[in-house]
Amino acid sequence: MIQGRSKCQARLGPGPSAYRRPGPVHKLTDVYLPKHFAARDRAAVEAFVDGVGAADLVTFDGTKPVASLIPIIWDRSGDAGRGRLLGHLALQNPQWRSVGPDTVALAIVHGPQAYVSPSWYPSTARHGRVVPTWNYVSVHFTGPLTVHRDTEWVRDLVGLLTAKHEAGRLAPWHVSDAPRDFIEGQLRAIVGVELAIATVEAKEKLSQNRDAEDRAGALDGLRHEPGAGPAAIANLMETLPPARR
Repeated sequence: MIQGRSKCQARLGPGPSAYRRPGPVHKLTDVYLPKHFAARDRAAVEAFVDGVGAADLVTFDGTKPVASLIPIIWDRSGDAGRGRLLGHLALQNPQWRSVGPDTVALAIVHGPQAYVSPSWYPSTARHGRVVPTWNYVSVHFTGPLTVHRDTEWVRDLVGLLTAKHEAGRLAPWHVSDAPRDFIEGQLRAIVGVELAIATVEAKEKLSQNRDAEDRAGALDGLRHEPGAGPAAIANLMETLPPARR
């Protein structure tokens, strides 16, 4: 999380650098979110998004939906309600050119995911009324989108992103380590994007709807699956409150 409000963040705030101003926020249909799959804790959601550090930015170009994976910072400083997602797109990426004053964007932050087999449930042997499922964690943000082409705005964003990801390294790299003219050229090759967050919808589907025996069976099954996804989902399942018996 970004602490306080730095000089960079002050320059990243709303101002004349905005390429296009967002209009009113149009109501969007809520993501399908059964109560038992809603994320439990806002602090955990914030930590999850900060840890992933990237999102699929989805907009409509007038003909079809378009999406780009972009690095993001969830700026929660100041008094801006739910805050803002800050990121950037390549100048050559046509997605930003279709952003207009009424554009409302969707940003999707993906976490781990894994297939869950019914063969892992003890209830399968008892009654057979079970089906496969897919466990995952994700956060959806919606809100009006603004594109920034001001070089200083983009420079400040790149500085914040770099500082975040270089923090804790023995020899962190700084933007100022590269030749200034080289950096200027790189900055001209990207545009900034700012999503003013209207909704945050966090979902963690981790077998909360199964009883204690089935959840334990799924956990054991995931522990024996190859790959990072099943292991990560199993770790998250272990943090859940006890299942019903």
